[in-house]
Amino acid sequence: MNTTTRVAIVAGLMLAVSALVLQTGAAARGHRAQAGVAQADDTGTLAARLRQRIPELMEQAGVQGVQIAVISGGTTAWHASFGLANAETNAPVTEASVFEAASLSKPVFAYAVLTLVDAGLIDLDTPISKYLPGRYDVGDDTRLDLISPRHVLSHQSGFPNWRAGSDTLKIHFAPGDRFSYSGEGFVYLAAAVERITGQTLEAFMRRTVLDPLGMTSSSYVWQTRYETPKVYNHNLLGDVAGRRTPWRANAAASLHTTAEDYARFVAAVLAGQGLRPATARAMMSPQSRPDERGINTATAAPTGRFAPSLAWGLGVGLEQEGEAWSLWHWGDNGTTKAYVAASPRRGIGVVIFANSENGLLLAPPIVAEVMGGESPALAWLRQRGPVPAFGAFVASLRASGAVQALNGYRASRQARPSDPAIDEETMNRIGYVLLRGKKVKDAIEVFKQNVADHPESWNVHDSLGEAYAGDGKTDLAIQSYETSLKLNPDNTGGAEALKKLRGAAGRD
Repeated sequence: MNTTTRVAIVAGLMLAVSALVLQTGAAARGHRAQAGVAQADDTGTLAARLRQRIPELMEQAGVQGVQIAVISGGTTAWHASFGLANAETNAPVTEASVFEAASLSKPVFAYAVLTLVDAGLIDLDTPISKYLPGRYDVGDDTRLDLISPRHVLSHQSGFPNWRAGSDTLKIHFAPGDRFSYSGEGFVYLAAAVERITGQTLEAFMRRTVLDPLGMTSSSYVWQTRYETPKVYNHNLLGDVAGRRTPWRANAAASLHTTAEDYARFVAAVLAGQGLRPATARAMMSPQSRPDERGINTATAAPTGRFAPSLAWGLGVGLEQEGEAWSLWHWGDNGTTKAYVAASPRRGIGVVIFANSENGLLLAPPIVAEVMGGESPALAWLRQRGPVPAFGAFVASLRASGAVQALNGYRASRQARPSDPAIDEETMNRIGYVLLRGKKVKDAIEVFKQNVADHPESWNVHDSLGEAYAGDGKTDLAIQSYETSLKLNPDNTGGAEALKKLRGAAGRD
């Protein structure tokens, strides 16, 4: 079959798939609208609570801007915007503001792949190399020929999340052996999809999902129309950190969208819209089980113990809800965050976008409000919600420097000892933001606080040593690195830094 014929056949099948999405969507929307009316009072009460609570949470977490959409009765029942799109210009987030979906790109792409499964163009268990001949930058590793679309969509490919720079892509374990989260796998599958369909990824996604579901503000590549509505991202301290303008589509991470648009997609998944019933069930059925260690077991050894009440379906995380499963996923592009949770059984869900490095701090309390109860997924991601003193600490740090900010933070902890402290990892990240911003003395004070709070942690002593070295305080840097190595003799980076410092001080 020549390329022209194959593209024509694919185009016809895609038109049929799009028609199915539209047809089933119309029927489902009629049913969901009726269900949504029955829950209107509950949604109104919830919306009132969220309107009051979200600004408070944003202040506590130091988050600049948020968009949220709530699904009820299987349809978008409420959506709203809060805060700033740009902290420098004070431009507000609006309903039209466009956010980076980050890894929330993956479920949308997975759904599109499943339409190809229904169209008979791809098989979940056929090796991807059958569709995309060649070694795909893995050298002579023959395990590439074992990786199937099912492995990729359920994060069992053996690939790392992302390779380092231009390094050869490594396969770290036999495909299907275990779960390890991988964006690289989605990029590999997307290359096969482009070859199968004869379309660019952006064109394929627009024709298969974005247009049929009415996601008119969404795209996997930068649009000139985004110049005004696209929010700016913000770092841990609330400084503007630019914004991405991807000219090349990335199935794992480049979707730009709004909470309202993304909620349309979630509603379609909840209804099984556009997919055959068996395919929709497979998407929401456990395919793999994450390790309790976390997302990475490619370069970090697994514990062999599964995370409680969690599984992975085809492109979505799953959370046990009685006898059923609800879906979830998170997005993290560094200085922007996203989260989605939804229950097919109850027809409810929530989409959260935040243009801040701290954005996931909002997810635990908001998800609890909408979905009810605690979330095993957020516990697995080690997200506990905002620390009340954090926002005030960061604001004081920006305005007055570390010494005054830390004095206020310590006073707040003494006044409210039951409130949680800023955790070790977050405090360390604050220190490094200051260090990268050439505020070395402020960084030292922050790291010193972390050492006082966590004297048993080798990592905080290592960080303090790095800051002392950056400030020319060689003796203090040596002391910090020595303490770090006593706590962790395997800290090879610290050992190398200590060797250099001793050599510079003539102590070899």
